[in-house]
Amino acid sequence: MTFQCVHNNFNVLNLEKSIAFYKEALGLQVVREKEAADGSFKLVFLGDGTSQHQVELTWLRDRTQPYDLGDNEIHLAYMTDDMDAAFAKHKEMGCVCFENPSMGIYFIEDPDGYWIEIVPDRSKK
Repeated sequence: MTFQCVHNNFNVLNLEKSIAFYKEALGLQVVREKEAADGSFKLVFLGDGTSQHQVELTWLRDRTQPYDLGDNEIHLAYMTDDMDAAFAKHKEMGCVCFENPSMGIYFIEDPDGYWIEIVPDRSKK
């Protein structure tokens, strides 16, 4: 028996704003969508075009309050081949929320407060 990670889910208040953020910040594209027949929810799956893993954004029509993310200890991590350019882009976007220079990583925050870790591709060193 084997298992393969296929997606992670984030619930979002403003689906269009979140899609735009993930597109600009990480280059993710919409790969599929599913909407409830009654319009009560919509799922949008984003992919990076290179791996099978996807980010699922869930929008709930009746949700009006921000989600309680607790201590925000759960996060996604994305690897980049150009840490300097990525950091500059994210600084320009104003979404860098935590830096750890000693580990060579930093975190960005999406419109709903979810943190995403940015790590360098260390396979080439």
